[in-house]
Amino acid sequence: MENRFFVDSNHLSPEALKVKHKLETEPSFRSNHMEYMPGMEKIESDVCEKVMAHMSSYDYNKYTAKDVKAALEHDAISIEDFKALLSPAAQPFLEEMAQRARLETSKHFGNTVYLFTPLYIANYCENYCVYCGFNCYNNIKRMKLTMEQIEHEMKIIAASGMEEILILTGESRANSDVKYIGEACKLARKYFRMVGLEIYPVNTDEYAYLHECGADYVTVFQETYDTEKYEKLHLFGHKRIWPYRFDAQERALKAGMRGVAFSALLGLADFRKDALASALHVYFLQRKYPHAEMSLSCPRLRPIINNDKINPLDVHEKQLCQIICAYRIFLPFVGITVSSRESASFRNGIVKIAATKISAGVSTGIGDHESKYSGKDNGGTQGDEQFEIDDNRSLKKVYDDISDEGLQPVLNDYIYV
Repeated sequence: MENRFFVDSNHLSPEALKVKHKLETEPSFRSNHMEYMPGMEKIESDVCEKVMAHMSSYDYNKYTAKDVKAALEHDAISIEDFKALLSPAAQPFLEEMAQRARLETSKHFGNTVYLFTPLYIANYCENYCVYCGFNCYNNIKRMKLTMEQIEHEMKIIAASGMEEILILTGESRANSDVKYIGEACKLARKYFRMVGLEIYPVNTDEYAYLHECGADYVTVFQETYDTEKYEKLHLFGHKRIWPYRFDAQERALKAGMRGVAFSALLGLADFRKDALASALHVYFLQRKYPHAEMSLSCPRLRPIINNDKINPLDVHEKQLCQIICAYRIFLPFVGITVSSRESASFRNGIVKIAATKISAGVSTGIGDHESKYSGKDNGGTQGDEQFEIDDNRSLKKVYDDISDEGLQPVLNDYIYV
């Protein structure tokens, strides 16, 4: 399954080809993906042990229609019930699951749908993740925005009416250090009421600094909770260290962040086990930090530059809908985000059932919001995108479509006093 992820070698430099060959043929050339690198903070936590115990023992083929029916009849869903709802046996019950999910969503979130937009400020990366367009051996146009350029992008986005922004970078401390990200957060606080971060994992003191600079919440994709598959897909760089990534949200909460978001990239490994682990990661942390806002994202693989063959071959829209409905039934208070990786029709449907947050006016490139929002040519001064999106609607179009469905689009639900 891994071979379909690899970036076309025609787009690699001779030096990169040599390193790529050594990484793929000489296991000793790679670092141990379970051992911390120097400078990585290690915290004491039992969450990982609990999540992995459930994931490793999960045999979803043992569940029957009877188990699924019993789960749907329970007012409070247990972990065992959740496992049944993720199983193949639950697929014929998708309509019943959707009805239950819709009820839970309405009960806890009303008819609101929250909107945000991502802003990529740099696409330099020091990791070799074979499924990602930003990976360090992919020959793409790299760019890092200056503070002036970041502010210009933010002004354009804020002028559209957006009040929540998610700041993203490639995973490169050398090119996008914590201070640089912090300065971007300070700028964002001038224009937006909610500021999120999706960056490389950092230590607790660094998360505390970013929170002081204006960041409200942190999103970290674990990518896959399957440690063996993770090792095969992350061949080089700090991201290769699986446990440091797993504990990122807990470090962020210890640092004072108001919220954290979790996700597996569905389609990298066994999606049912990854969905189970993602939800349990939230479930156990929620019990340790009951004050924190927690949310789940539900991304599937998308094609990347230099490789259009990357797709979640085993995760179709029905399976994705099943996962999202199961999330909502098991974790009724948790926010659920569905990104522009998915089609407009799917997102329009899922917000009526279980999703509570979607992106709008999205660009995964660097420095191109002016051309995207106004149609003006920025002279080609932009960096390549991380992946292809499916839903290209503007903020206004998304806002209007949500309203037409009888839902209430919300640009911000948090006010600093």
